[in-house]
Amino acid sequence: MRELYELIDLIRPAVQADGGDLVLKDVDADAGTVEVQLQGACSSCAISATTLQAGVQRILKERLPWVTEVSGGVDEEMDWETSAAMGRGGYTPAW
Repeated sequence: MRELYELIDLIRPAVQADGGDLVLKDVDADAGTVEVQLQGACSSCAISATTLQAGVQRILKERLPWVTEVSGGVDEEMDWETSAAMGRGGYTPAW
């Protein structure tokens, strides 16, 4: 289980660099399932589903043989002020 937490910590900075965050919500090691949640700027990002599938899911399945399914979504309950404070994402031009 420690390896899972280490991988989440490895992935998080890439998501945070775009103004979001990645949170581990639930794990069932016996069933091989992991549930994560994207927060912040990810809630309004058009490619958040791709981040979950091509990024998080791919990495976890490749590096942890017991992981068979990664599910999750975006935190749509986060208030706009907290979300805005996390940043606007990687597509915001630097002035």
